[in-house]
Amino acid sequence: MDFLTIVKAIILGLVEGLTEFAPVSSTGHMIIVDDMWLKSGEFLTKYAANTFKVVIQLGSILAVVVVFKDRFIEMLGLRRSKNAASNPSRLKLTQVIVGLIPAGVLGVLFEDYIDEYLFSTGTVLIGLVIGAIFMILADIFAKKTPKTETVDQITYKQAFLIGLIQCFSLWPGFSRSGSTISGGVLLGMSYRAAADFTFIMAVPIMCGASLLSLLKNWQYMTMDSLPFFIAGFLSAFVFALISIRFFLKLINKIKLMPFAIYRIVLAAVIYFIYF
Repeated sequence: MDFLTIVKAIILGLVEGLTEFAPVSSTGHMIIVDDMWLKSGEFLTKYAANTFKVVIQLGSILAVVVVFKDRFIEMLGLRRSKNAASNPSRLKLTQVIVGLIPAGVLGVLFEDYIDEYLFSTGTVLIGLVIGAIFMILADIFAKKTPKTETVDQITYKQAFLIGLIQCFSLWPGFSRSGSTISGGVLLGMSYRAAADFTFIMAVPIMCGASLLSLLKNWQYMTMDSLPFFIAGFLSAFVFALISIRFFLKLINKIKLMPFAIYRIVLAAVIYFIYF
């Protein structure tokens, strides 16, 4: 595998890492960068290309685990929180599970239908625009003084309702983080609290889906393509780590409107390039 191919893997990992958790749709960006420009399907088989996208997604997931490692250790009961005495109402693993149930159930039931009928450029464009409108509405109707300032104040009801709203993200292009952050804000949460819960909730559902997909397609990871997979994984991990830290610092200030406008511009670019 030549150097240029490795560079392509790094670029795809960069795109995945920077867009997976920002509310801009990593699917839409992959269509532009890969399907229209790099065309990984030309030097990998279709199945190997799909497996590669799963591998780089795991790199992004690992970045979330690193950023929230203390939180995950506490929720799993492996270490007592330093703030347990002063703040006993810490986010619980059961609240995360409650948030995962709706999209998890629908994802399993309709996985084949989604893969066969919804992964097209046209459906992604629809998801980008409708998701952007939803984000704009969240900014407009967000409460000036949110009742839920931090992720530790989230209730089971909020967790479940965010889980229901996350079902919109099963439509490619809608964006998981875009739907859940917007939903959280509309439910009276601060942008940062909604973003924290979104990232924490993403780990088990994305990890489970990615690992299942990887097990189904393990045979397509050959020794020849291994450097390509490793380069993409590491690139996605590094750039997702940078992206997540940057996003969490700014989300309360910039809110969702800039991302919504960007999504609409992205949809227009995809439309004029692809059609």
